Amino acid sequence: MSNSIDIGRRGFLIGAASLGGGLALGLDIPFGAETATAAPLIKPEVNAWVVVKPDDTVIIRIARSEMGQGSLTGLAQLVAEELDCDWTKVTTEYPTPGESAARSRVWGDFSTGGSRGIRSSQDYVRKGGAVARAMLIQAAANEWSVPAKECRAEKGVITHAASGRSTSYGKVADAAAKLTPPTDVTLKDPRDWKIAGKGLLRLDTADKTTGKMIYGADVKLPGMLNAAIKACPVFGGKLASYDESKIASFKGVKKVVRVGGNAVAVVADTWWHAKTALDALPIVWDEGPNAKTSSADTAKWLAEGLSNSQPAVAGNENGSAHAAIAKAPKVVEAVYSYPHQNHAAMEPLNATALYTPDRCEVWTGTQNGEAAFDAVVHASGLPAEKCDVHKTILGGGFGRKGFTDYVTQAVLIAKQLPGTPVKLLWSREEDMTQGKYHPVTQCKLTGAFDADNKLTALHIRISGQSILSTVRPQAVKNGVDPAVFQGLVSTGDAQIGYDVPNLLVEHSMRNPPVPPGFWRGVNINQNAIYLECFMDELAHATGEDPLAFRRKLMANHPKHLGVLEAVAERAGWDKPAPEGVHRGIAGYMGYGSYVAAVAEISVAQDDKIKIHRIVAATDPGYAVNPAQIERQIAGSFVYGLSALFHGAITTKDGRVEQENFDSYESMRLKDMPKVECIVMPSGGFWGGVGEPTICVAAPAVLNAYFAATGKRIRSVPLKNANIGFV
Repeated sequence: MSNSIDIGRRGFLIGAASLGGGLALGLDIPFGAETATAAPLIKPEVNAWVVVKPDDTVIIRIARSEMGQGSLTGLAQLVAEELDCDWTKVTTEYPTPGESAARSRVWGDFSTGGSRGIRSSQDYVRKGGAVARAMLIQAAANEWSVPAKECRAEKGVITHAASGRSTSYGKVADAAAKLTPPTDVTLKDPRDWKIAGKGLLRLDTADKTTGKMIYGADVKLPGMLNAAIKACPVFGGKLASYDESKIASFKGVKKVVRVGGNAVAVVADTWWHAKTALDALPIVWDEGPNAKTSSADTAKWLAEGLSNSQPAVAGNENGSAHAAIAKAPKVVEAVYSYPHQNHAAMEPLNATALYTPDRCEVWTGTQNGEAAFDAVVHASGLPAEKCDVHKTILGGGFGRKGFTDYVTQAVLIAKQLPGTPVKLLWSREEDMTQGKYHPVTQCKLTGAFDADNKLTALHIRISGQSILSTVRPQAVKNGVDPAVFQGLVSTGDAQIGYDVPNLLVEHSMRNPPVPPGFWRGVNINQNAIYLECFMDELAHATGEDPLAFRRKLMANHPKHLGVLEAVAERAGWDKPAPEGVHRGIAGYMGYGSYVAAVAEISVAQDDKIKIHRIVAATDPGYAVNPAQIERQIAGSFVYGLSALFHGAITTKDGRVEQENFDSYESMRLKDMPKVECIVMPSGGFWGGVGEPTICVAAPAVLNAYFAATGKRIRSVPLKNANIGFV
């Protein structure tokens, strides 16, 4: 099945989803009543996922975080579908990770990243809705003294056809909550969906439009103070000293506090008073061993790692690539590079903490409620049952808010003012210079052809940073960071779509002091550029059409080929483009989904690019909300194209040079191309949505640029080559 839409330049929404760090715990999800250690309930519930009020309003609890990507609505659709409730009466709420911990993790994983919000929880949230429906039907059947199998539910109304009786969910909810939940339920076939699978309006749009929505930065508590913070501007450095006497007379200042070993914060009555005083505070930093490092040094170091003489680990290998390349009559070689990049969410990092010796609570936007909860427990020094985290919607996350450094800071500050709520808000400069950045890498690609121009070998050697070695070192086995090889391996949820007789993909790990983090799309962003632009190079080296060249290598990868064929057909690949317009194509797999794009661009004489249109296809297996997927695709292109044209974090003397949006730009509305989306769920698997398509925009545009100019651009961002938007 296919569902397509044309999103105009003014019709896009910027969505977000990213792979966040946090707790990695196994799930054993119960659907019954609370355990003996359960926290007291705020309101009656049918089960952990569903609360039905007497007026038939249905509250669906959502454990995952909403940051613009639409998971809140999509997950509610899945629960509501199995519940058979009236969608017009559905609302949502976040449970807290403290409540979940007290109830044996009844809501499962709170982490929202890696495009996993729906795909990794769809089964148990659907079961939550199905169990609640069965309990409501059983309660009505008990009241009528009839077998439950004779009753049916639809739009929140239960009927018994034989007797002509009916009742609503709200009237039997209390009785249903007292029943023993069934242990086995049958989920609906997606072909029978009436709520899920439909392009319904998002549940959070109205509150955002009216200003009712509360983000972390909006939290206000009685008697609250505000904190501004500065950490050592050199990564790995420490706080040596500060002279608070110099700001003692500043208006509104309440306290100056050391935070951890590398930061100082000023607490005041307003955030502006806090920031003003902090900017005037004399601070001495111990800059440590990284005070002289620079991006230039890092680039040179990474380039050395591209040599075959340097140590490396293989992530994917078949045949003998080195031997095949050595004897090949034709060899093509290229070196690409990709920089550090910042998440640059519109809402800077923030958290509000209230600490007393008996209780610690935090209000924050986080991509991982359980990781934030863990941070509160450790920073407060209190037992878990005396801590909790109240999640708010996020003003963007993109992976950065899966980390919890800002939550820890807020608690450490609040501990020094017990009984007083303190809101910590990072400045834009702090947010830019204290990030967890997209990893920096370089890549050398070598392709070999036989006398008949058949590709016989492909060697991909990546030199650069490993995220997992820093944030989750236990996941690195025998020197292999599996995340480095996203989209370049033969198994898992990011598989390579080409068959090459001799293939070697390897990584020379080199970790500069700039801290890496999960950044929307993570490593498929640069890996797709490396692979898909080089495939374009290989096609042109043999004089073949880039699509035809790929087709031959994708014979055993029908889903990869399916999305590629879809965008080619929609874009009219086999027909001439309009005069002055040139096309580029790219396809990839990431986060369980298959994606492809064709970009149509023109290039002015001053090397400025106008992107006229991008046709994009995605096969996510199942489409919970096709309209939201379409907007996620368009939104991901905003992020991906911003990175392609503008995005680079550089360091000099150990410091990040880009401190605000004047030096770290985003694309403007006028530059947004027309986006045509093809949503083509083939069923049988659950893929992600928010991150996969981001990776094909850049290589499609770069390949179109070559078609227009005959020049290859192998380094991002384009601004470094004086290439921008028209």
